[in-house]
Amino acid sequence: MEVATENVDVESGNTSDPEDNNCSDNDFEPSKLGTKEYWEEAYQKELETFTDIGDVGEIWFGEESMSRVLRWMDKANIPQNAAILDIGTGNGAFLVELAKHGYSNLTGIDYSSASVELARNILQAEGLTDVTVQEMDFLNCHGELVGFDVCIDKGTFDAISLNPDNSKEGKKLYLQVLKDALKDKGFFAVTSCNWTKEQLLDRFSEGFDYVQELPTPSFQFGGKTGNSVTALIFKRVY
Repeated sequence: MEVATENVDVESGNTSDPEDNNCSDNDFEPSKLGTKEYWEEAYQKELETFTDIGDVGEIWFGEESMSRVLRWMDKANIPQNAAILDIGTGNGAFLVELAKHGYSNLTGIDYSSASVELARNILQAEGLTDVTVQEMDFLNCHGELVGFDVCIDKGTFDAISLNPDNSKEGKKLYLQVLKDALKDKGFFAVTSCNWTKEQLLDRFSEGFDYVQELPTPSFQFGGKTGNSVTALIFKRVY
C-alpha cells in the first residue's frame, strides 16, 4: 500500500512556507487512495499483468526513493542481518533491492492479498526465497510486529492519512504500532508526498528522535521553494 505520486499541489502540501506547516487532524481531503478496496483492485491488475507479461508494475516514488534509503543505510552501517520491516510493501520492489543489497532478515507486510501474492511471485522470480511477505494490516496487527531494527514506509502513512473512515484515529494507531514494532534505538525511514518535514517532525515527536533528512527533488513556484517528496530518518527512544 503505497501512494503512487511525486506530484504535489503547492497550495496543499510540501512547500517551505511556515504557514503551511501547521499540523492538524484534518490535513487532507479523504481519498480513494486511502481505502483498501482501491489498493486491492490496483494490485490485482498488476498481478494479472505480471502473470501475463512479467511486468512488475510501478515503483512508487521512483527508483531513486529506494536508492536514497539504501545510501543512508550504508552510511549508517546498518548490519546486513538487521531485522527490517517494509510497511505496505506493495509489489515488493524494495524488498528485492534490499535483498540484492545484501540484507538477509527481511519482512514485508501489506493488507492487500493481491499485493502479497504479487510480491511473493516477484521475489520467487528473482530467486529470493528467504524473504518473508505477510498479508497483514499494520493498524490491526495485535502486537505481532516486534523486534525490528529498521522500519521503512514509502507512502503507507500517506494513504492512512487519506482514509475516509477516521484517519485521525488511524494516524494515532500507526504511531503506537510503529513504536511497538521497533527496538530501542531502532530506525524509522519514512517517505511522504503529502507531509512536509515540519509536519512529520510534529507527528513523530513522541517516542522518536529526529536523525536526518534525506535529499529529495526540490522545486520553485510562485516565490516558494519546496520539495515534492519528504524523506526523514527517526530513531526510536524509550
